[in-house]
Amino acid sequence: MGRVTERRKVIRIRDGAVSSRPDTLVAEEPLEIRLNGRPLAITMRTPGDDFALAAGFLVSEGVLGGQGDVQNIVYCAGATEDGSNTYNVVDVRTSPGVTVPDITLERNVYTTSSCGLCGKASLDAVRTTARWGIADTPPVRVTPELLADLPDRLRAAQRVFDRTGGLHAAALFSEEGALLDVREDVGRHNAVDKLVGRALEGGRLPLSRAILLVSGRASFELAQKAVMAGIPVLAAVSAPSSLAVDLAAETGLTLVGFLRGSSMNVYAGEDRVALHRAVARD
Repeated sequence: MGRVTERRKVIRIRDGAVSSRPDTLVAEEPLEIRLNGRPLAITMRTPGDDFALAAGFLVSEGVLGGQGDVQNIVYCAGATEDGSNTYNVVDVRTSPGVTVPDITLERNVYTTSSCGLCGKASLDAVRTTARWGIADTPPVRVTPELLADLPDRLRAAQRVFDRTGGLHAAALFSEEGALLDVREDVGRHNAVDKLVGRALEGGRLPLSRAILLVSGRASFELAQKAVMAGIPVLAAVSAPSSLAVDLAAETGLTLVGFLRGSSMNVYAGEDRVALHRAVARD
């Protein structure tokens, strides 16, 4: 199985002094996801939690919704001409009776570590395939003070980032601020898929009382993944995209961006944020 980090020689220049030394880099390898033996998608990822990544990916595609939907997930032996197992191909077998939509025609087969679910940017598609309505779940209330504390707690849990400086991270917190799970990956959408897949494996979907925090921007695909997992609050340390805001407003997702220190912007779902004073509206 691939390693999370690898060592490479680097020429280091500091104040005019030149030296040679090994450097620790985050590993990046392709993962092919197959569904019932058929190739579905390829994503560039950091090896580790591959089964959870595949399961979480299929939750966001509307294929899986619970533990019982999965018969098994395996690495595919004989993935190369010589029959060796590269641990870069996984096959997800659904349980008998699980309806598998024809999703191969709706999306690109190749996804990079930055683009996420390219080619599938339909608000209607998410609304119609989401298994759990976020607006219908019991209300979750969070304070700005609780949200402001989360990025530092996420950063403290990023063990591989400390060694490489080159990983995105995503974490799930309870509505009281307890850290539930954290995953790192070269792709921010992969980190979220790993979280969601682990929740599916543990029988914890929908995540209707959880807060999802991501280390980068809040793109459409990350908002989509939150909605499909039933997560009511998505917070990001950077900016959201316009389509992410539109999706949040359409589905009832609370979307917070630019979460830095005590400052943040609430773009949608502000009713879940316990504000201390009246908000002026245009």
